Amino acid sequence: MTHTAQIHNLELVRTAAERLTGRTAGLPGLAALYGPAGYGKTTAALAVANEARAYFVQMRSAWTRKTLLEKILLEMSIKSLGTIPQMLDQVCTQLAASGRMLIIDEFDYCVRSDSMVELVRDIHEGGGAAPILLLGEEMLPQKLKKWERFHSRVLSWIPAQPVSVADADALAPIYCPEVRVASDLLEHLVRISAGSVRRVSVNLAAIAEAAAVEGWGAVDRATWGERPLYTGEAPRRGV
Repeated sequence: MTHTAQIHNLELVRTAAERLTGRTAGLPGLAALYGPAGYGKTTAALAVANEARAYFVQMRSAWTRKTLLEKILLEMSIKSLGTIPQMLDQVCTQLAASGRMLIIDEFDYCVRSDSMVELVRDIHEGGGAAPILLLGEEMLPQKLKKWERFHSRVLSWIPAQPVSVADADALAPIYCPEVRVASDLLEHLVRISAGSVRRVSVNLAAIAEAAAVEGWGAVDRATWGERPLYTGEAPRRGV
């Protein structure tokens, strides 16, 4: 069984999902979680998708409108009919009938194109104001200002939060399960992570590997010493 760390951004996505699905009739049904890469947005959204039985698709740079609709229908376990208008009707019908939320990750790929943004608005409106959660990078709110009819339908703009010591403490049992990581080392990991949940997770896994080699049951900052840690910086040539 895969465990998901109960980090702050997971709670943010849960709250956004609850607000969307439980909103008063007539309120818009779009929400956007945005922030830098590595903040754990996708992991949090996947966990909430599983909990809430939401449909989840992760955009790719080469996707067209047809591809997006095909992928949503695949996630819905519905055989696509072929044309874009037919598939749009299928997606809208299923969202309206099921009441389930749609989560679109990497939504920045959509905002490269008027037609993609308008398609997602069509899905929202055609699905009976279906709840849709969008995940994107830090500048997503600014990018979406170009489409006023879309931007005005966003009920919640949710900035993803940088990793905290409490988050690192929640991640430790998952990525470093056999070792007790002291608070001073967790604080150090957070300081060098530039806010990234991913970097903290990578470093916890590295600590677990070193502990297995060294036979450590616990590790603090002094024990770790000057061993390297991942900061995301490109390595410099030692010439």
